[in-house]
Amino acid sequence: QVQLVESGGGLVQAGGSLRLSCALSRSIFGIRAMGWYRQAPGKQRELVARITSGGSINYSDSVKGRFTISRDNAKNTVYLQMNSLKPDDTAVYYCNIQSTWNDYWGQGTQVTVSS
Repeated sequence: QVQLVESGGGLVQAGGSLRLSCALSRSIFGIRAMGWYRQAPGKQRELVARITSGGSINYSDSVKGRFTISRDNAKNTVYLQMNSLKPDDTAVYYCNIQSTWNDYWGQGTQVTVSS
């Protein structure tokens, strides 16, 4: 059973930064993409950033220029560097791994941005 362990969430003031990490408990064969999603209260879960196995990256329009997704294949870890945080970024952030056969989700980490 693969586990995705997220860390790095917390409370930060507007304009501040946080770095989320998502570590896989073991290597997964056939990864197609690694990404971060978020869900704010009363809203649907939405894509924040995604990086494919080939290195292609896409971001939601709301975070472009402020967030950066990266990965360390040797450590089986994907990161999300979040800068210039805004209150609208407040949400539970979920790590997602898409492989050829399965879709894996982390337990979520809370990010709260105060104004």
